Amino acid sequence: MSIWGKILGGVGGFAVGGPLGALIGAVAGHAVDKMRSEESEGGLGGAHKQVAFTIGVIVLSAKMAKADGQVTRDEIDAFKQVFRIPPGEMKNVGRLFDQARRDASGYVPYARQLGRLFKDHPNVLEELLGGLFHIARADGDVAPEEMAFLSDVAQIFGFNEEQWDRIQAHYRPDDGADPFHILGVTREESNEAIKTAHRKLVVENHPDKLIAQGMPEEFVEVANQKLATINAAYDQIRKIRGFS
Repeated sequence: MSIWGKILGGVGGFAVGGPLGALIGAVAGHAVDKMRSEESEGGLGGAHKQVAFTIGVIVLSAKMAKADGQVTRDEIDAFKQVFRIPPGEMKNVGRLFDQARRDASGYVPYARQLGRLFKDHPNVLEELLGGLFHIARADGDVAPEEMAFLSDVAQIFGFNEEQWDRIQAHYRPDDGADPFHILGVTREESNEAIKTAHRKLVVENHPDKLIAQGMPEEFVEVANQKLATINAAYDQIRKIRGFS
């Protein structure tokens, strides 16, 4: 069964629980326990983590659109691109998006649940932010309201200011981001240290590893884009430093 069948059939909500599960239940017409404990969330299997991840991106996309005050055609197209939504599921995904926009509880409870669920896999949370960045940038640039939203979500996820700056560099590379910053190294570090940092990032951000940690296969394009940015930054540093 695809990720969409798991979500839109309402079954995923019972396993995920919390605010995310309740939203799935509201759309599917089921009652879902809102009081699932953090321990239970931490024990979710891979398939249910993928459900939570996908719902999280939909919900936070909707909340980000609400913060910005409008949804442009470019953002809708980017939303479809990130999700790889089958034509037959488009209407149901739209219902979920609209339900999230109408929901009065704000984005904080959803971001907190996702932060707890993936606290041991920060790279998965970075991919989730990457999907949101992709949508926010679709109409040209990230609006100040969207950037404030993304910054707050990153903080809720547990990223500090230095990590947030690096994440921005990953997902806004055409804004003149420093390649050293993208790799999380300084210009003073040795060539060997830079090579080691690059290898570590490639391993941590390999799509297969992220999928095993809870990122759905449907989001592999965003993961590949991030990996391409990492490799491009490394190649740029190699040319600057003159090593192979």
